[in-house]
Amino acid sequence: MHTLPDKPRRAALLLSAAVLVPAILQPAWAAADKADWPTRPLRLIVGYASGSSPDVQARLLAEPLGRALGQPVIVENKGGASGNIGADAVAKASDGHTLGVIGNGPLTSSQYLYARLPYDPARDFAPIAMIGSAPLVWVAPRAAAADSTAYFKTLRADSGQYNFGSVGKGSGTHLGAELIKESMGLRLAHVPYNGGPAVVNALLGDQVQMALLPASTVMPLVQSGKLAALAVSSSERSPLAPGVPSMREIGAGAVDIEVWNAVMAPASMPAAHRARLSKALQEILHSPEVRGKLLAQGWRVDETSPAALAARIAQDSRTYSALIAKQNIRLD
Repeated sequence: MHTLPDKPRRAALLLSAAVLVPAILQPAWAAADKADWPTRPLRLIVGYASGSSPDVQARLLAEPLGRALGQPVIVENKGGASGNIGADAVAKASDGHTLGVIGNGPLTSSQYLYARLPYDPARDFAPIAMIGSAPLVWVAPRAAAADSTAYFKTLRADSGQYNFGSVGKGSGTHLGAELIKESMGLRLAHVPYNGGPAVVNALLGDQVQMALLPASTVMPLVQSGKLAALAVSSSERSPLAPGVPSMREIGAGAVDIEVWNAVMAPASMPAAHRARLSKALQEILHSPEVRGKLLAQGWRVDETSPAALAARIAQDSRTYSALIAKQNIRLD
């Protein structure tokens, strides 16, 4: 049998060991990397302007989330296209350290409103946590709707003579009002405006006869007697609009929608990292301090789990898909 001299044999053995050791140690290194995540600051992308409700919520969560994860969380605004630009940036992030605060529109109705949406809401995201939700409030000028029962009778009798304002075609305030119209058999003309303040001014000036707007926008005006609240857009009453009837109470029981914001991650983020994010955020969102701040801003914190968020996305997507197809609403 042929053998190598001692020195060459020792060299060969050392070479073999040098090759084998990294292969043996690699799983341990990989496990350490996984356990140590995150290894650098995280980006929290917001698809809306600074000062918007998703931006305010992102900044409320960033500091406690950073403490929980041991790395800073940096909020980055990427506004435009009703939140779709920011959502697309989250969907395409591949660095393992990017997530986003995304509103309900880019995750539900946008896929039906836009023929060329650059991301797939069902395929490209992983749900992390629901932040907060809120119903919209159907309001009208106070003088016209002092008696809501009589007002509803007038709407039905004179259908086609009234209009409603919204913050833009395809917005939640537009689609929600279309759902009310359909459920109650009303014919109302749509008048889009550029933002909530413009709609409120149109209501106060009797340029539009009704609108569906966030409770945080209109409830102060309702409480001061300038507007009348006809109903909230959910099937049950809401503590965010005390004393205001539900859709079921006014005969529009098929309508049950809210606006909401959620933390989403790219679908490519490892499951263990998503689970850590979700656990940390659920503890933060259910803390008395954060819940209280969100409530003061007009948001209710309920079930925050990824499973509940996924179910909400699926339910709202079905609702808006049917409505948008029936009304043939398109934005491109």
